[in-house]
Amino acid sequence: MPVYSFEALTAEGQSRKGVLEADSAKAARSQLRAQAMVPLKVDLVGAEGAQLDGKDGGGTKRRRVFNATGLGVWTRQLAGLVSSGLPLERALTSLSEEAESPAQHHLVAMLRAEVNGGSTFARALGQHPREFSDIFVAVIGAGEQSGNLGMVLERLADDLEEQQALKAKLVGAALYPAIVTLVAISIVLFLVTYVVPQVAHVFATSKHALPILTVMMIATSNFLRSYGWLLLIALVMAGLGLRMALTNALFREKFDAAWLTLPILGKLARSYNAARFASTLAMLAAGGVPILKSLQAAADTLSNQAMRADALDALVLVREGAPLASALAQQKRFPGLLAMFARLGEQTGQLPLMLQRAAKQLGTEVARRAMALATLLEPLLIVAMGLAVMLIVLAVLMPIIQLNQLVK
Repeated sequence: MPVYSFEALTAEGQSRKGVLEADSAKAARSQLRAQAMVPLKVDLVGAEGAQLDGKDGGGTKRRRVFNATGLGVWTRQLAGLVSSGLPLERALTSLSEEAESPAQHHLVAMLRAEVNGGSTFARALGQHPREFSDIFVAVIGAGEQSGNLGMVLERLADDLEEQQALKAKLVGAALYPAIVTLVAISIVLFLVTYVVPQVAHVFATSKHALPILTVMMIATSNFLRSYGWLLLIALVMAGLGLRMALTNALFREKFDAAWLTLPILGKLARSYNAARFASTLAMLAAGGVPILKSLQAAADTLSNQAMRADALDALVLVREGAPLASALAQQKRFPGLLAMFARLGEQTGQLPLMLQRAAKQLGTEVARRAMALATLLEPLLIVAMGLAVMLIVLAVLMPIIQLNQLVK
């Protein structure tokens, strides 16, 4: 249980200092008042409190209590308990007792204490912005207001799991090509910087002209051995410069807009961002969050700043009275599929359902495009590595063949 240091006034007016254990600062103050003392100052102390604040005693950042997968599992567990009819306080008590780590136990215990103290669950979650996003808190708040907290928690868990599944597919599709690329570059650099110089030393005493391919390979080897470190520094500096430039909002928006125009990667980015936008918008709308607030929150989830600007433009149009489908149709960076499903949802009165279907279809398209790209890259990378190795081998063998012919 977290430990708090306190300073309080006794009934006789004397100042008293000490420490006590409590689920939260509010609970600590309640304990002091129960002892006929007036709390003046209550502070969280010790490593346990530091973990919840995201820092250790030295001030260094600690990792979050919940990672993306852990938050999805915890939300699913809470949804199951609440949906089965268990009161929220008892559900939180059960989860705190079964927590996988002390930090998770303390976090859930603090949420339970806040709820016991009369706070809403959404407000208690909002006290921990590092663990629970604004969208997570907004959806929970809407579920509490509508009285459908269990259903909302189920949808939140579904959304978190779908996000993780989509990210896992993208990572899985990119992993093999990345490994092949790294291995290919390592092999080529080893051959060029170690094998080729050995061959050059063997033929250095030869008075015969070397084949042009061998000369080019030796020149490349000499350049990399002499100036490779400068080339590496230049690449690192270029990467750092691009990263700094991307902190500028205007440059980032133009960069992201240009990225969307790429033949394959651009379509992949459009579909991924549109799927994330539609999924968030569907979840918020289903939870009863007003459409303008839902659009703002959904826009904030977009990693592509150009598409985020389009989403905010759509928000302005909706605020002025335009239908959501019409506002989205005017934003050319969003796939037409999204506007079409939004129009169907508005016409049938089932906007959340149609947006969720759009998100699912767009997510499926993202996975399909990613797998197609990975399938295309794999043989291309293998062929490229084979060609590079073949050129190096030819550069080594051609002088040997030439000398053999001269000897004969």
